[in-house]
Amino acid sequence: MQKLVIYKSTGEDGLFIEQPPEPLEAAAAEQATVTVTLDESQTYQEMDGFGASFTDSAAYLINQVLNPEQRTELMVKLFDPVAGIGLSVLRNPMGASDYARTVYSYNDLSEGETDMEQNRFSIAHDEEDIIPLLQQAVALNPEVKLMASPWSAPGWMKTSGSMITGELKPEYYSVYADYFVRYIQAYKEHGLPVYAVTPQNEPLFEPQHYPSMLMLPEAQASFVRDYLKPAFLRHNIDSKILCYDHNWDRPDYPVSVLEAAGEEVDGVAWHWYGGEPSAQTQVKRAFEGKEVHFTEGSGGEWIPPFEQAFSNVIRTGIEILRNHSKSFVLWNMALDEHNGPTVPGFGTSTCRGIVRIDQQTRELTYTLDYYALAHFSTVIRPKALRMDSASSHECIRSVAFRNMDGSIGAVLFNEGEEEEIVAVKLPGGERLTFTMTPKSALSLKVE
Repeated sequence: MQKLVIYKSTGEDGLFIEQPPEPLEAAAAEQATVTVTLDESQTYQEMDGFGASFTDSAAYLINQVLNPEQRTELMVKLFDPVAGIGLSVLRNPMGASDYARTVYSYNDLSEGETDMEQNRFSIAHDEEDIIPLLQQAVALNPEVKLMASPWSAPGWMKTSGSMITGELKPEYYSVYADYFVRYIQAYKEHGLPVYAVTPQNEPLFEPQHYPSMLMLPEAQASFVRDYLKPAFLRHNIDSKILCYDHNWDRPDYPVSVLEAAGEEVDGVAWHWYGGEPSAQTQVKRAFEGKEVHFTEGSGGEWIPPFEQAFSNVIRTGIEILRNHSKSFVLWNMALDEHNGPTVPGFGTSTCRGIVRIDQQTRELTYTLDYYALAHFSTVIRPKALRMDSASSHECIRSVAFRNMDGSIGAVLFNEGEEEEIVAVKLPGGERLTFTMTPKSALSLKVE
């Protein structure tokens, strides 16, 4: 072992603090209460990375409310792999989501109008705040991968006639596929290749107060198989297509899509607002060649602060990775002092951003989600390969990877109510021993 870097979080006043590499004395190591064994003979997924979303609201706050010095500081802390936490996956809404200042698509028309040739398609909205930030993120970290997901098709393509509720009309499937093609082409012109798309965000959820579109599994399979993938092939687009993009509690949905359109689907995207992360493994075992991605999980006021909320992100993040996900993406990169802005008529927002930007004072605050992501992204880098990690007691949760540079990155969480002396047995037999207080997180990187 040449170098050991350790980060610990032990509470609200001790978040992601770098610790001196002082493992316990050998005699104390014999008193270890838990052993975590890292085994490279069993390997799993390769990581794309960790991140969040430049929603319209987040991009506006960062690009327009912060001053240039604050914005530069924030972007470095988010994306620079050395001076920051090296985030490398961004999953952006295609058009308005719930976290937007207005309801918009890239081809909005007056009532009764259609545009079958997409002559009025434009990403001008994104060119104001979103694209400049994406370009800056890629400049800071060239390994950044961009995903894109629509909350709704343009209203004129839908049964509701609006971006609120409704389904995509079958006669517009080919037009909507072209909508994706034009989005990807327009972003490429700005130097932003789109790594992956999903056909629809949360296709089983039809809220009445922000953009949404019901897309049942049969419709999604047909759209992907017969329209979206063929359109990608015609235009030499290699962006991955991930199905579902919804909660763990309905694994039957991606199973149905993969059974009907498996050849055209690269993997499954998941959210955490229902069910358990084991659903990821359940579907992967049924469709071994398909990728697993975790594309949205928001922290918020429904989980009591502070310890429970921080523990939830760390604990769930570990389980998401242990269940084969190549990505771990939270929700808004930034929200304001009212957990907004949100679309008109949304009501009270309870979500939490990676940072908070006060619109009145311009104060920038890094939230617990920033430090939770830091535990993962600083020690587990893009293209890292997950290895097996087994704990002798369930109170210590763990996940471990071998990075491309040969270093080992691991994240541990003490789920229990007692302090534990934890021995980490590295491949090759070397042991590192640490004390972990209850509900504390520890990230280590061994070079």
